[in-house]
Amino acid sequence: MIKRYLLVFFISSIVSNVLYAQQDFSALWTDYFSFFDIKDITKSEFKVFAASENVVFSYDVNSNEVEKITTIQGLSGELISTIEYSIDNQLLLIGYETGLIEIYIESDQSVLSVVDILEKESIDPSTKTINDFYEHEDVVYISTNFGISVFDLQRLEFGDTYFIGANNAQIPIEKTTVFNNFIYAACNGGNGIRKGQLTNPNLIDSNQWETITTGSYVSIETINNQLYGLRTDRNLMQIINDAITPVFNFDILPLDSDIGENQLLYTNQNSVFIFDASANLTSQINQFTDLETRFNSAVNFGTDVYIATEDFGVLKTNTDDLTTVLEIRPDGPLRNNGFRIQAFRNGVWVTFGEHDQFLNPFPINSRGVSVLRDEDWRNIPFDSLLGMRELNQISINPNNPNQVFISSFFDGMLEFNNYEATNFFDETNSPLQSLVNPSLPDFIDVRTGASEFDDGGLLWNLTSRVDLALKSYNPDNGQWQTFSFENFIEDSLNDEIGFYDIAIDNNTGTKFIGSFFNGLIAYNENEESRIKQITSEEQGLPNTWVRSLAMDNSGQLWVGTAFGLRVLFNTSGFYEEEQPQLEPIIFLEDGLARELLENQAITDIEVDGSNNKWVGTQDAGVFYFTPNGQTTIYHFTRDNSPLPSNSINDVSIDETNGTVYISTPNGLLSFRAGGSSPVEELSDAYAYPNPVRPEYNILGSNDLNDINKGVKIVGLTENVNVKITDVTGNLVAEAQSRVNRRNSNLRTNFAIDGGTGIWNGKNLANNVVASGVYLIIINDLDTFESKIIKLLIVR
Repeated sequence: MIKRYLLVFFISSIVSNVLYAQQDFSALWTDYFSFFDIKDITKSEFKVFAASENVVFSYDVNSNEVEKITTIQGLSGELISTIEYSIDNQLLLIGYETGLIEIYIESDQSVLSVVDILEKESIDPSTKTINDFYEHEDVVYISTNFGISVFDLQRLEFGDTYFIGANNAQIPIEKTTVFNNFIYAACNGGNGIRKGQLTNPNLIDSNQWETITTGSYVSIETINNQLYGLRTDRNLMQIINDAITPVFNFDILPLDSDIGENQLLYTNQNSVFIFDASANLTSQINQFTDLETRFNSAVNFGTDVYIATEDFGVLKTNTDDLTTVLEIRPDGPLRNNGFRIQAFRNGVWVTFGEHDQFLNPFPINSRGVSVLRDEDWRNIPFDSLLGMRELNQISINPNNPNQVFISSFFDGMLEFNNYEATNFFDETNSPLQSLVNPSLPDFIDVRTGASEFDDGGLLWNLTSRVDLALKSYNPDNGQWQTFSFENFIEDSLNDEIGFYDIAIDNNTGTKFIGSFFNGLIAYNENEESRIKQITSEEQGLPNTWVRSLAMDNSGQLWVGTAFGLRVLFNTSGFYEEEQPQLEPIIFLEDGLARELLENQAITDIEVDGSNNKWVGTQDAGVFYFTPNGQTTIYHFTRDNSPLPSNSINDVSIDETNGTVYISTPNGLLSFRAGGSSPVEELSDAYAYPNPVRPEYNILGSNDLNDINKGVKIVGLTENVNVKITDVTGNLVAEAQSRVNRRNSNLRTNFAIDGGTGIWNGKNLANNVVASGVYLIIINDLDTFESKIIKLLIVR
């Protein structure tokens, strides 16, 4: 019987000082990467380093301590292909599919990016993947699909590159080793095993390399003066005096090999094979009961074996007791590519169902759901989701936050109560409809996507490619209502491939809908005409493809299209106007009028408690604008933030504290921006950072829109006066709701937007305050409720 233990670490990323003045993002950013799928594993003297898709964690085998190394510490967020630890130099080498190499310097926890291969124009990008690192005497030989590059670990600089195919041709090198003063290279693509004398100064000449055998090889290893090569026909070959002899045949070709504890480890998707130096099989670790997965790599410390898996992080077992298995990984969501997210108080829901830009959900995926709640991830597997696939849009019942509805873009809709799937809706038990394909009359495909609750507690949702496209559901009584689009979409299967988003104007009851072919659709069951559209450039729509919608706090509709951003200013008079117009945001840049986000593909728009706008794009990162869009407060990209990608899947805001969650195809992060919505009571108000330490360097900015600086006071009610004094009662700063508002054109030291106050740390004389304890005195001007917060500043 397998004894299975789970060791999940609830940790914060370690703080680092990244080389070349890379910014420390740990004060305001938090990462939520997945560590279930481990691509490669290596070890130091007492640590295991495991690389997931694009980040790394270490596990101390003595103390059980885990540390994450992510984009917060300076990693790129690119897809990792291999890692290797240099014990002599205390360096972790990280190779990427793009050819990028990053070096994590453990002594000062910094990251050095090495871009020589990545930026080499003479090498085809498709051949730049880093396949392996092999260290010998402070030099690392880098195996790639174009050849071998040499890197000096002492000087941290490149040497020569060897193209060892005939006539200096580029050929794929899987792995290298040094044996008897020769570099041996395992070459794929029928290029055999080749060797070059280590002391030969002219190895850049392919004629100096000798082919000792033909065939395709994926590994070469040296152990105890023995040399072994692994051929793609699954044969392990011993090489003696450059003659090869088969010593073992694997049932499946191994994916990785390693030397450890005077043993050879070969890992294929089902097993880890452990040989002694003479290639005698001493142990074999096969798949574990209840932990069926794919093995990718393995290392060992004595009889303890650590296995990189595709689904469970790192599995630790012991060759003397294979019945005990320990799962090791940092806490995190099931996957990195969160397709849709929805924040709530101190948490966020994440789904992983997806469709392409043309709303095609195939191939259908069957993935679980992840929920972050109070810094603890709860991962709900697919087998607990009542069979519902392709889960996407998330809607939390505002009247009952424990009730959540998640759309399925193939099976209908799934209901959760208290984080458990309790009910589903499809064509058998609700008005939800399957599309009808005449060539496949029995095929069921219920494409429910965009959904949103209105202020009355009704859930409005859209089903693509059916006549009854719009529906409402009342969770209180279980009643449905349906609304047909057949009057303006005659062929529901082909005239509209789907709906991207819905935004509800709760003042008028109008449901604004973003579509692919039919532009901006408005539906109001209380209006005589019911349906109205904006589909033309004459009405300001740059393209019929409307991807994202958001109603702001002023009743204006922000419209994100595949080719730019527009605003519908007159939502209340939309049905009265004969030709309602969408308008671009025009701003001045160097005296010239420019259109905000011109031709950008907008993927999401969110409005925070200060009425500022967060706008995600397909390939330009995420923007943060003032309420009117005239000023860019910040523009986050991979270059100036920990975002692992400039492609933004979704954005969601925790209105209680202003935390902004940003989901990309390569990972989920959050940013503490402030801008929260006002609350009913002051009981949960707090300030951050608190204490304000010298390393934050956040005080003294004159621009309160610089969200990397300033003390935030979160949890304010709608109409407050806030005074900041020193402990002797001297007034330092003061602000009042609706009077002192954050604005880039207004020079002030203290402002209040929504439920958040921002103070730049200066006093009334415009000087940065001294170290000490300060009192934040909050008074609600309507209810006379008050609260005092102590703030410590250390300079």
